[in-house]
Amino acid sequence: MCLETDKTHTTTLLESSSPCSPASSSPSSMAFNGKYEFESDKNYDEFMKRLGLPSNAIEKGRNFKIVTEVQQDGQNFTWSQHYPGGHSMTNKFTIGKECDMETMGGKKFKATVHMEGGKIAVEFPNYRQTSEIVGDKLVEISTTGGVTYERVSKRLA
Repeated sequence: MCLETDKTHTTTLLESSSPCSPASSSPSSMAFNGKYEFESDKNYDEFMKRLGLPSNAIEKGRNFKIVTEVQQDGQNFTWSQHYPGGHSMTNKFTIGKECDMETMGGKKFKATVHMEGGKIAVEFPNYRQTSEIVGDKLVEISTTGGVTYERVSKRLA
C-alpha cells in the first residue's frame, strides 16, 4: 500500500523493490472498506529476519493483534493500522498516483500503488506487498529475497 502516514505510526509490517505495472482493473466498489483484526500469519520470523529486524523486535511483534482499518472511496484509500499500546499509523493513497508513504519503522519513501487483478500492490523499500479481500478476510502477502510472509485478518466490521 502506498501510504502517507500521520504521526501515530501504523503500517503493514512489509516492504519491497520491483516495479509494479498498472492493471486495467479498478478496485471493486468499496471492496476493501472495513475493520480487520489479525488472525494468522506464515513465515513471520524468517521474513522479519530477512528485513534485518533485531530478534527482540521480532519477538515483541510476533503476537501483536493488529487491527487494520480501510476506508475506500473509489480509487482513494485511507489505510490505518493500530498496534497494542496505542501505536497507530495511517497512510493515504490514490491508485495509480505517486504518494508519500511511511513504513511501520518510520522510514519515509515515495511509491505508486497499483491494482493488479483486484489486489492492491506496492513496492516498499525492502519488499513487495499485495493486499486483497478473500471472502471476509484481508490477505496481505509480502515478499523479499525469496521469502514470502502472509498475514490474514478477519473482518470485524
